[in-house]
Amino acid sequence: MRQVITAQDIETLFSNGATPPADAILTPSARDLLRSRASLLSSSGAGRPLAGASVSSPAAKSSEPTVPDYEFKWTPGSDPKTPAEIAVFFNSPAIVLIKERMCDIGRRMWSKDYTDGNGGNLTVRVGDNLVLCTPTLISKGFMQPADIALIDMDGKQLAGSRKRTSEAMTHLGIMKRQPLCKSCCHAHPPHATAFAVARVQPPTCLIPEADIFLGKIALAPYQTPGSPENADTVGEIGKDNQCVLMLNHGVITWGKDVEDAYWKMENADSYCRTIWIASQLGGELGEGVGGNKAKEFVKIRKMLGMPDNRDGLKECELCDNSDFRPGVQCTVPAKSEPSAPAADPAVEAMVQTIAAQILQRLKR
Repeated sequence: MRQVITAQDIETLFSNGATPPADAILTPSARDLLRSRASLLSSSGAGRPLAGASVSSPAAKSSEPTVPDYEFKWTPGSDPKTPAEIAVFFNSPAIVLIKERMCDIGRRMWSKDYTDGNGGNLTVRVGDNLVLCTPTLISKGFMQPADIALIDMDGKQLAGSRKRTSEAMTHLGIMKRQPLCKSCCHAHPPHATAFAVARVQPPTCLIPEADIFLGKIALAPYQTPGSPENADTVGEIGKDNQCVLMLNHGVITWGKDVEDAYWKMENADSYCRTIWIASQLGGELGEGVGGNKAKEFVKIRKMLGMPDNRDGLKECELCDNSDFRPGVQCTVPAKSEPSAPAADPAVEAMVQTIAAQILQRLKR
């Protein structure tokens, strides 16, 4: 039986001076690591390509089509402890590859005007108590792998020459509460941030892709950026929502890897831009997708491994939005008014007598 090799296995083989068997089955993350290693060796002219690297060449064909998986998987309890162990881990090929990917995402954020000046930040969880994060006071469009920092889940910096961003604490607030959160992306995309400034929650049930990949976009009350209060507030809301608009601040999204987290940022800004344009056309946004289709979005999200706490809600509750009213509103039975008590004949007669006496006096 052919051996299945993971990125973690690759690391172990490299540390022992070995290479994977030529006929091994490589996971997507293992192939990425081999590509990076082979590229580094080729560019430096050091030696010949690694054994097994040929399986990741463009000419090679796998028996089954695959989807790239950039999620970093570690063995629980395997975090490096000593400064020397941390240094080796921080500079290992697998971690360097993630640093490079974070820098690439930073350039994409900057080129799409999602960040200005030193705005925005990224984090990637790489251990039980280890998180890579972007540094403070740096343009996300011009980062280098050497700029990335390593922190623990309490925000203490463990490695890296540049000081970590203070807003990493907000990312950690979500990661501590939601194990599926392996990466966070914070930015200030113009359209989604405009919704956050206007304190308007984007509606649901209008575009399937938004409902599937983002779920319900949540609003978080304003707290000072980088503060413990913001970490707690956004952490509580973010554990059940993969996209959170932080009022008067910006947007934070999370996913299983940094690419996934960034995609959700693009999804959010594009969706808010489309809704804003649609709202200016003079027509009604309509009934949304209708026909009990919103429940299918929740099912698809769960099939894709994304959490959604809306499971079990009624269709009208899934599509209801008080600002945009895109869907069928949930109707609440009107409260019946209490019936008036029956008139007392004796009281009615007394009232008529008194009224007649008043009228007689007024005529005098």
